[in-house]
Amino acid sequence: MRILIAEDDSILADGLSRSLRYDGYAVDVVSDGSSADSALQLQSFDLLILDLDLPGLHGLSVLRQLRQRKSGLPVLILTAADSIEQRVEGLDLGADDYMAKPFALSELEARVRALTRRTAGTSVAILRHKKLTFDLNGRTARIDNQPLELSARETSLLEIFLSRSGRMISKHQLVDLLCEWGEEVTTNAIEVYVYRLRKKLEPSGARIVTIRGLGYCLEPDTSDTIAA
Repeated sequence: MRILIAEDDSILADGLSRSLRYDGYAVDVVSDGSSADSALQLQSFDLLILDLDLPGLHGLSVLRQLRQRKSGLPVLILTAADSIEQRVEGLDLGADDYMAKPFALSELEARVRALTRRTAGTSVAILRHKKLTFDLNGRTARIDNQPLELSARETSLLEIFLSRSGRMISKHQLVDLLCEWGEEVTTNAIEVYVYRLRKKLEPSGARIVTIRGLGYCLEPDTSDTIAA
């Protein structure tokens, strides 16, 4: 999952990005509204954390232009001005959630998890696929209730495949979903990550198949269930 933070307070932005990276998200940061608007037009994200009082282009304008482009990207607004009028305006423009500064980091992390679950097409915390279970909150995987040891990159890759079960994903899409700006990850590296993940998933019965010349797909499980 890839998150864009638009926040001009460098200390807050650094703290948020460190926390979210620790939780396994790929995080990019911009400090003004114009840069946020440009990034949203050029790159795919799973969530936008948007400060309202941004220099250059106000956060509400960023949000308005995002929705005018028919984007359904979840947006979590952060602001120091917690007026009812501003909150109503942000929600009416299409924000999905709203937090007033100062806030508890643990609460923000919980709201991020809820919004990224929505991006993945589910409102629950545990995904099941054959003998495999994946906890979206703890980002841990199990096969037959036994812990599955995965690297951070493998965990992110598994989350992508599970949230898109039965859908083809190209190598370039995987690079975009896994990597932050400035990371040098090639499609050859993606092949290595997928190979390693495949080997670890073999006991679960989950199969990542190669669609030659196009990308990869996690074979759908006709008995797939999602548990709360």
